[in-house]
Amino acid sequence: MSFHNSTSAADITEMEKARLQKSPSITELDQRDRDLLERQRQLEELDSNTRFNWEMIKKLTVCGVAFLNDAYDMFAINIVAMMLGFVYYHDATGSAQNTVPKKWDTLIKIAVQIGCLLGQLVMGRLGDKIGRTTVYAASLMIAIITTVASAFSNSMVKGINVFVVLFIWRVLLGFGIGGDYPLTATIVSEYASVHNRGKMISAVFSCQGFGNVLAPIVGIIVTACFKNSIDRDPLYLDYVWRIIIGIGCIPGLATLYWRLTMEDSKRFQFETAKAAAADADEDMLRQKLLAKQQFAESPEYESRVETPTNGLSDSSTPRPQIRRAKTFGQYFSEWKHLKVLLGTSIAWFALDVAFYGINLNSSIVIDAIGFAGDMENDKPSKFIIRNCLGNIIINLLGSVPGYWIAVFTIEKLGRKTIQLTGFAMLTILYVVLGFAYHQILDKSVPGFIVLFTLAQLFQNFGPNVTTFVIPGEVFPTRFRSTAHGIAAASGKLGAIVAQGGFMQLKDQGGKNEFINRLLQIFALFMLIGFAVTFWIPETKGKTLEEICDESEEYY
Repeated sequence: MSFHNSTSAADITEMEKARLQKSPSITELDQRDRDLLERQRQLEELDSNTRFNWEMIKKLTVCGVAFLNDAYDMFAINIVAMMLGFVYYHDATGSAQNTVPKKWDTLIKIAVQIGCLLGQLVMGRLGDKIGRTTVYAASLMIAIITTVASAFSNSMVKGINVFVVLFIWRVLLGFGIGGDYPLTATIVSEYASVHNRGKMISAVFSCQGFGNVLAPIVGIIVTACFKNSIDRDPLYLDYVWRIIIGIGCIPGLATLYWRLTMEDSKRFQFETAKAAAADADEDMLRQKLLAKQQFAESPEYESRVETPTNGLSDSSTPRPQIRRAKTFGQYFSEWKHLKVLLGTSIAWFALDVAFYGINLNSSIVIDAIGFAGDMENDKPSKFIIRNCLGNIIINLLGSVPGYWIAVFTIEKLGRKTIQLTGFAMLTILYVVLGFAYHQILDKSVPGFIVLFTLAQLFQNFGPNVTTFVIPGEVFPTRFRSTAHGIAAASGKLGAIVAQGGFMQLKDQGGKNEFINRLLQIFALFMLIGFAVTFWIPETKGKTLEEICDESEEYY
């Protein structure tokens, strides 16, 4: 008896409903994958229950100290480079005396940037695969060990000199520092509530400003302690630069225990559980399909095919389905996701290329405010201390205030608004400085200092902060650390291009003669940063799940 002859239309409808109920619907597929809807409810509850308590203070302290420490390690080399000139080139003649040659100066200053680029890519990826806090602790231990090793750098009797040894250790130091970028942003982003997430991430990053100031302060203190010895014999600076570098491991050591005992966020734990469940489901499906294939090859299956049971053919049995998570390549192969990754990466690259443009002019400002010193006539200690004071003043002019203006306005103005405003203002300022560079300096040095200060202000109350914050919010939990690492590495590539390429051109045609052209080039980079910011969504007031739309992670 056939199926159609024995069953009424009403029965067919009821049987179809029963079959559909047994078949996994989209909702049931989500539930089978640890229930996406339930997970979202738990995360919303987690957001609403997040409180500013001791645990939160501890995590913010650890992350803030990390960036203070990183900034200290990165920028202390500018002070150390001055001292290395007195130690290793005291017997040179003419203008080369007490000055590190440009090739070695560039090498030791670019080392950390190279290491950072590698560390951001590798540690960022490991943060998604192994766990945020595990890799976060490892990056600190790498930084501590290599900081101490850097302080003991020396020339070999035969072979490489102290600058090459210092370069190697500082590349490894940069590798550890590089891990802090994606992991700090990701950890704070996943712990913070929706209402203060931007403020917390930017506050942690803004501790860089304190690190920039701390380096010259330590330089002044240590130099002052050896003042009489240095003035009598400048080779005592060999102790000073090693101590300055070595002090860079103290903040890390102070927070090492807290880093080692940090736990991954609930968000990441949910994601790990969800991934494990998805893998288990896929393994189960694979086993079922294998068993079905083996059964299909058996004689028993052939006899059943010839005499189907209850008049139902095998084709009526619903095929098992599973909702698979997209891989990194699948997710970012879609333009709507790829443009966000490109937008964050290109904006960070453009910023860091021009970020060093203002630093090209720092010596002019230091000289204008009377803190440049005179290498030929000043005693070594006085020359170094005055340059350190000049660096402190420069950082306090616009850099540190810019960081904290961004912190206190980011939740009101929004990330995208601050980034667009910053890039727009920097484009204008670089155009003015680039096309009227010599005229401004000839007619009004105070006017130049005002423009310099405004550029520093809008770098930090602008893309320098937001290019760090936004990648910590706009990517799914499974890829957040990896994608942030890619964006951050793009920024470090820009820094390498600036330090290794553009900064070598500034004296083409005479001292500082090419700076105006470089500033014009940097204005173009600022315009590019402004344009690609439109590819990035605004994240203010949205949960991480709303920003990323978790349903887009599956197919």
